[in-house]
Amino acid sequence: MAKSIQSLERAAAMLRLLAGGERRLGLSDIASSLELAKGTAHGILRTLQAEGFVEQDPASGRYQLGAELLRLGTGYLDVHELRARALVWTDDLARSSGESVHVGVAHQHGVLIVHHVFRPDDSRQVLEVGAMQPLHSTALGKVLAAYDPVAHTEALEAEREAFTSRTVTGPAEFEAVLDLTRARGWAADVEETWEGVAAVAAPIHDRRRMPVGAVAITGGVERVCEGRELRSELVAAVRECARSVSRDLGAGRF
Repeated sequence: MAKSIQSLERAAAMLRLLAGGERRLGLSDIASSLELAKGTAHGILRTLQAEGFVEQDPASGRYQLGAELLRLGTGYLDVHELRARALVWTDDLARSSGESVHVGVAHQHGVLIVHHVFRPDDSRQVLEVGAMQPLHSTALGKVLAAYDPVAHTEALEAEREAFTSRTVTGPAEFEAVLDLTRARGWAADVEETWEGVAAVAAPIHDRRRMPVGAVAITGGVERVCEGRELRSELVAAVRECARSVSRDLGAGRF
């Protein structure tokens, strides 16, 4: 039998303690409950805090589970339920829009494509499920960064590469894009990631009203846009698809 790693065992015990007891616990409470020296407990907490698994209340100094751990804990269920609920609605969206449809979730400082419906024509296309897209330039990424606090932090802290001359990279300008996304409920990518390609995306929420993903239409600029503006009927269709998936996930009406 493989030998266990003591530090990992202690970290796991600490997370279970925070998950099962009071909402917040102080260092002394944690150390006493786990029979650890305060210095040892503090070192583990600092590591967990740096990884986003634990958060410390600045006023009281007490600790609680962090957003990253909560997202990881529900991620498997959310992604699989999200894909199942999105199947019919995304098929309908691809058929009515004539464009490809992607569903993405925040993952490892980017956007993971978990579902892809091909454009309904005879063109050669490549399945993109499992592909990663950037948070800062894609329509899916902007939606996730606007509504998911963890994705927002990741997008701001990352180096925002300029893929084209239209990519927004400055922190203030990027925050303004996210503010606009939240204000209107959707995000655009008009040749910010790939030349000649445009996309529009809207957020998907679950029964807790938490953002669990986003859905987007992607296609050639000449089809998706009128001039440099996204076609209003496509924006409306993407938003309605996102609302429909959200309702099926128990979010109610938005």
